[in-house]
Amino acid sequence: MRFGILGETRAWHGDGREVPLGGPARRALLALLLVRPGEVVSSDRLIDEIDPAGALSAHSLQSQVSRLRAALGAGAAIERAGAGYRIVADPDDVDAARFERLAGAGRMALADGDAGRAAALLREALELWRGPALADLPESDTARAAAARLEERRLTALEDRIEAGLRLGEHGAAVPELRELAGRHPLRERLAGLLMRALFAGGGQAEALVVFEETRRHLADELGADPSAELTALHRELLSADPAPAPAAPPAQLTNFVGRAGEVDEVAGLLRVARLVTLTGPGGVGKTRLSVEVADAEAAAGVCFVELAPLRDGAGLPQALLGALGLRENGLQMDGGARTPVDRLIAALADQVLLLVLDNCEHVIDDVATLAARLLATCPRLRVLATSREPLGIIGEHLFQVRPLDADAAVRLFTERAGAVRRGFTADPGLLRRICAALDDLPLAIELAAARSRTLDIDDLAGRLDDLLGVAARGNRTADERHRTLRSVVAWSWDLLSEPEQRAARRFTVFAGGATAESALRVCGTDGETLESLVDKSLLEFANGRYRMLETIRAYGAEQLDAAGERTSLRRAHAKRVLELVRTADPHLRRAEQLEWLPVVAAEHGDLVAALHWAVEEPEVRTAFELLASAFNYLWIRGASASAAPQATVLLAAVGEAIPDGLGEEYAACALLAASASASGDAGQRIWQRHRPVAAKALAAAWPGDRPGRYPVVLLLWMMRNAIGPDPEGAFALVSSQRDCAEPWAQAVAHYVSGFGHLGEGDSAAAEAAFREALRGFRSLGDRWGIALALDTLAGTASARGDRGRAVALTDEALALTERLGALEDSADLLVNRGDYRAAGDPAAARADYAQAAVLARRAGSSTYLAAALRGLGDIALEEGDLGEAERLYGEALDRIDPHWIKSLGPRLRTLIGLGRVADARGHDAEARERYREAAAAADGMGTPAREVLRILGLSEEVVDTALSAVSAR
Repeated sequence: MRFGILGETRAWHGDGREVPLGGPARRALLALLLVRPGEVVSSDRLIDEIDPAGALSAHSLQSQVSRLRAALGAGAAIERAGAGYRIVADPDDVDAARFERLAGAGRMALADGDAGRAAALLREALELWRGPALADLPESDTARAAAARLEERRLTALEDRIEAGLRLGEHGAAVPELRELAGRHPLRERLAGLLMRALFAGGGQAEALVVFEETRRHLADELGADPSAELTALHRELLSADPAPAPAAPPAQLTNFVGRAGEVDEVAGLLRVARLVTLTGPGGVGKTRLSVEVADAEAAAGVCFVELAPLRDGAGLPQALLGALGLRENGLQMDGGARTPVDRLIAALADQVLLLVLDNCEHVIDDVATLAARLLATCPRLRVLATSREPLGIIGEHLFQVRPLDADAAVRLFTERAGAVRRGFTADPGLLRRICAALDDLPLAIELAAARSRTLDIDDLAGRLDDLLGVAARGNRTADERHRTLRSVVAWSWDLLSEPEQRAARRFTVFAGGATAESALRVCGTDGETLESLVDKSLLEFANGRYRMLETIRAYGAEQLDAAGERTSLRRAHAKRVLELVRTADPHLRRAEQLEWLPVVAAEHGDLVAALHWAVEEPEVRTAFELLASAFNYLWIRGASASAAPQATVLLAAVGEAIPDGLGEEYAACALLAASASASGDAGQRIWQRHRPVAAKALAAAWPGDRPGRYPVVLLLWMMRNAIGPDPEGAFALVSSQRDCAEPWAQAVAHYVSGFGHLGEGDSAAAEAAFREALRGFRSLGDRWGIALALDTLAGTASARGDRGRAVALTDEALALTERLGALEDSADLLVNRGDYRAAGDPAAARADYAQAAVLARRAGSSTYLAAALRGLGDIALEEGDLGEAERLYGEALDRIDPHWIKSLGPRLRTLIGLGRVADARGHDAEARERYREAAAAADGMGTPAREVLRILGLSEEVVDTALSAVSAR
């Protein structure tokens, strides 16, 4: 039998039939007994609280009990015990107890970083409520106290459920509910904080600040109090924070959407019942525009728009998705933990509610089909909307054929577009219908034709179009739909250009991702007036300071470039321009102006990849090496090394170990990029092992210590890549020898690396002095990443000497910098470190740090930092005596760790030690010794005594002694 007191008191048989309880006195009696099932409630209290007016006698109570027993039957027993009664029922059969159990489990899941499970548990708990708790006992003191407690738990569960939703990216849906709750509970600071976070996540930073001010005023007016430290800290973060990296929004449209409103509704309806919808149809029919409108309609649920047209092949597809999602391929400290970019995508999207729009799939159709199938299989809350000239051809795909416009819509589109370029445009509807029909009612063809009405009479326009299409109709009948329609329209539009306009347009096709005015002028050898004319004639678009060309026009223009015999010279000029841009930007990315220069270079990313492709394929060896080295810092900071790694690999294969004259440092940068293609795989290791010795000599020659090389960031990555390898001492000597180098960034890195050498020797004072000198150097340059790096190491030294408060303060400062840079992986790493510093004194705060780190790591798709967070949660479970949970968390962490990457060493050692302690606690001595032995062997591999390595990682002397004693006693 089940009972309900979360609302009116009710009871149900096991088959779901409701028990007729009778009048209010009997329901009140049952409710009082169910407040604490199994506990005795005295007769006097029952009499007083059922009827505070005193009309109920002991005899009447006994009568009510008898009638209630009869109603309940064998489903539940009401027993006489001493001077009172009790009901014999399993607490989980009472909705209040079941609610508290589910709410508690949901809160635990939330603390453990499993937001999806938390949301499900909390929704199940909250659905048990049917109204106010203990509604049949309005005058009972006992009921009022219990109801108040339950209502508080209900509100807390609501807060937890909303927080879980926010972690899953459901900030848009949460805002209205949070506003309503905050209005009913204006003094509840957690609700205010959640509302501020939800508003900020949706871009409403100003609204979030208003919420704080209103909450502060309510607290002051009603309680005479200030906001809590937590809410005040959140307010400070909002004042200083830049918006977090967000998924790419659909491109903004400058024109009205004509003729397809019903199709938007139809596609949106399909997406409610299907997780993969593909818009198919010929080029120019309007698939992209329809997908944009559908995406805008679905924006509240979360949308990411990925433009695939700039991709040359499917190899760059995962990186394109990572970039569109606002995720870097790795952090500023390289993360080798994710095995492939696809694994990172799966980790980032596993729990997200998102509509992923993949636009222009046809040229990479096989790769898109494979990736889409895998993402949909592993990310249950993901939906995909694709546009392509052909289906993806995978199970579960719903096709939506995008047809040409109907006759009226086509004429309306032509009229609107022509009216935009020619004031007062009017024309015979019949003539317009004939023009649109000749253009197959394709939106792009109509827009291009309408743009010509600026300078051509409508009758001339119709005559030219008819003649041209007549010639095209007698041409290649085997050409695809796009080439039998748009080729004719583009060719006609092209032929109306002047010779200087045609020359500029065909030369512009070398730009894969658009161009600034300066780049277009220099590469195309044209003038500003010609570029403006091409914009007027719809051959180019201009937005956000960049010129762009529609892909259909670009494809036609590229053919004209080939026909003119200009491809090689223009590709060379394009690569030279890209090299100039990244070379100019490189030093600024290590200075205070890095936030201004990063988006400048990021806007050129598509052209950088295109220039690399050409230089490697041509081959222009010198240009290729210089492009890779000049872009090295940018690729690292933005986590985009995988986009250049394939070209670096091909280039190394072409030159082997023979370094071109004067390009030794560039060769080393190329080797590092090639190795990053598969940091945890055999391919990357083989590339690295083959080219590392030659690259080491070249890098040492470029950085002798008394004069600087050209690419100082290569030095630090060289040290990180060699820290676990055949010659860590040589890499350490090379980098630390730059302390007197004329390059200030190299000096700061040399001090930073030297600090680890002192730590290995057990000289913590010298190490701290070196890290402080590195911090001074990075601060003088304004390099936020370098500052965060040095602060993190200083926090570690402070913790080692027992100053945990200082360690937390330094880590907080570093976190503020990484969050400003949008470095999710680095923020996760710092949160784990802060959790380690807090664990001994404040395990609840440590658990929260580990849980938040896990959330960030999952968003970034970073296995390394997720493993570190799971290890921390395992430590908490171990200290609480939950051996099963600790073992599960440690095991999951160990599975995610890459043993070949330096950033994984600490998490791996601490995880192995944790598993040894679990085995110890269970009395499994042999298993414990084996785990301790693995940890000691890995620590010894660092070239520093295992005891010192374990101390540096922050393990207590007791734990270190236990581990090493077990190993020596074997």
